[in-house]
Amino acid sequence: MKTFKLATALVASVALPSAVYATDLEVTHWWTSGGEAAAVAELANAFNAAGDNWVDGAIAGGGSTARPIMISRITGGDPMGATQFNHGQQALELVEAGLMLDLTDVAEAEGWADKVFPPSLLEACTVDGRIYCAPVNIHSPEWLWLSNQAYEDAGLPVPTNWTEFVASGPELEAAGKIPLALGNQAWQSNLAFNAITVAVAGLDVWKQVNVEKNMDVAAGPEMAAVFTAVGDARKLAANSTVQDWNQATNLVLSGQAGGQIMGDWAQGEFQVAGKVAGTDYTCLPGLGLNAYLSTGGDAFYFPKNRSADVEAAQKRLAALLVSPEVQVAFNLKKGSLPIRGDIDLEAANDCMKKGLEVLASGNLVPSGDMAWSPDVVKQNEDLMVEFFKSGMTPDAAHTQWVSNLKSGL
Repeated sequence: MKTFKLATALVASVALPSAVYATDLEVTHWWTSGGEAAAVAELANAFNAAGDNWVDGAIAGGGSTARPIMISRITGGDPMGATQFNHGQQALELVEAGLMLDLTDVAEAEGWADKVFPPSLLEACTVDGRIYCAPVNIHSPEWLWLSNQAYEDAGLPVPTNWTEFVASGPELEAAGKIPLALGNQAWQSNLAFNAITVAVAGLDVWKQVNVEKNMDVAAGPEMAAVFTAVGDARKLAANSTVQDWNQATNLVLSGQAGGQIMGDWAQGEFQVAGKVAGTDYTCLPGLGLNAYLSTGGDAFYFPKNRSADVEAAQKRLAALLVSPEVQVAFNLKKGSLPIRGDIDLEAANDCMKKGLEVLASGNLVPSGDMAWSPDVVKQNEDLMVEFFKSGMTPDAAHTQWVSNLKSGL
């Protein structure tokens, strides 16, 4: 595989061609934590170096806060130049309404079909054979991040899987630690549930439920075991009172909590804090039980605009986002994996290398956002919030979850 030298490659490949077409382009996104801001700066710097002007439109509060604002602007006739969405169906209605720019010509000129890996990422951008978004990363939620310091303080070995982590909970609490850091937001509870599903039930069960839509399997014993495990997670997170995901990550990197179930974007926070993978913290893809990762992540869509200059800048940015140099620079800061199969991240840390190994192995599952409608996703988020904040039994939560899935068939 080819290795790219960023210091010279960025200037050589993107600084000159479009400089004469300098255009302001507002880009909305929800990347506001320390690690996220460092990563998005790589995109902005590359776009600016190419001669255009990235007008940052960061929206605090995460995707659930930002998406309604973005959609309202687009449907209300006040479109931004580009906007972040997750891979999947979040922008499908906007595409079907004719509000998004067709990027097929860019994708064909840049050879995206031969370079984007896995192919499901480009498929998620495709509607009726036309391509409407530029994928920028692969984000996988199925990670358990562990504080080596917390376990050292408690006189315990660092766990190697979820089972050992659960068993360590009482001793961590006795040492004054929060076993599981979990932010009090719906998507975080749902992320933990989905990660535990892949880890405990395995890939085959996940596919039967989410791809084949087999409701008998959804209601069966394998998923019942998942809800029991989620009940364990609820106990471990009982004393976690923070709100945002990066606040929960801070509990781990500061040694106040034993671990966190969170996507690989947590790596960006560890990196900003100067923590070293394998020394200060340990990462377990698939929670150490099943080394599977989902292939969700982020993509940029480009709302239609009446200005020919803006449309040209939109297409320049789309091509730039998928370029190998920008893929390297951005994903090293973001903690995510690149969407190209033809680049070598020789600078990757231990955790990113683990992710790349899983990606190369083919042990992948689609993102749940690709498998279910936003309505079903929202119902399950609400269910997980209720479960984590109430005395609902695992059996009752399991029954309601199956009912939510059936509503989306």
